[in-house]
Amino acid sequence: MSHDDKELLLGKHTEYVFEYDKSLIFPISRAQNRAKLAMPEQKVNGDLPFYGFDIWTGYEVSWLNPKGKPQVAIVEFIIPAHSTHIVESKSFKLYLNSFNQTRLSSQDELQQRLQDDLSEGFGAPIEVRIFSVMSFPIAEQDLGLGIDELDIEVSDYSPNADLLAVEDTHAVEVLHSHLLKSNCPVTGQPDWATVVISYDGPKINQAALLQYIISYRNHDDFHEHCVEQIFCDLLSLASFNALTVTARYTRRGGLDINPTRSLAEVSAHQPIGRLARQ
Repeated sequence: MSHDDKELLLGKHTEYVFEYDKSLIFPISRAQNRAKLAMPEQKVNGDLPFYGFDIWTGYEVSWLNPKGKPQVAIVEFIIPAHSTHIVESKSFKLYLNSFNQTRLSSQDELQQRLQDDLSEGFGAPIEVRIFSVMSFPIAEQDLGLGIDELDIEVSDYSPNADLLAVEDTHAVEVLHSHLLKSNCPVTGQPDWATVVISYDGPKINQAALLQYIISYRNHDDFHEHCVEQIFCDLLSLASFNALTVTARYTRRGGLDINPTRSLAEVSAHQPIGRLARQ
């Protein structure tokens, strides 16, 4: 059965498969959701107004060594923003679980299979990084100024770019909020995130920005598309010399998804480390 003929797995009862099966991967085209974005005319990466990547973290990756002894690891998957597809998160989890009773010759074999299979699923070469449980990095860097304590009035709970505003001054700063919440468009379950905005340009009004971030509270969309909409709305607001938007979403089912979108090429090897809520 082709992926076009399959139904989404999210929200449906499924039987877990514990032996390797790459057919479990369910790609979803990025194009359909990107068509809904208010894309700025400015393009920096082909037909896209941004560079960036999505970092998926798999916290429940396990396989058997040649003697049948279980191995565990934490795995990061780095997917370029120009990939043609995302992968449905439940199918991603089912695919990872299919390694649980699979004997592999080495960790290198695991890495190669993951990289080959998921590059095909995402429609672009991806990078796979494997960590031992005790070596996985957590956040140490400064996330800039937190804006959550601002005393604001809130009445919009659907995305409203009209809330955004800039001031008549220039700023180079990093702002963050832990109040980004949206909902899975398939199951309706809440998705929670910390969003970090780094920019150089007209000073963003912080109270207006917080109102805007909160306006996603009842919005149904995938993590990647929420971040792309935030980036595009900010880019449409003013002319920035630099702009990067990153969100670290809390994990569900042993996976978290952390998109970054930027005006310039950014390194996926210096991401925001895992925060307490991950």
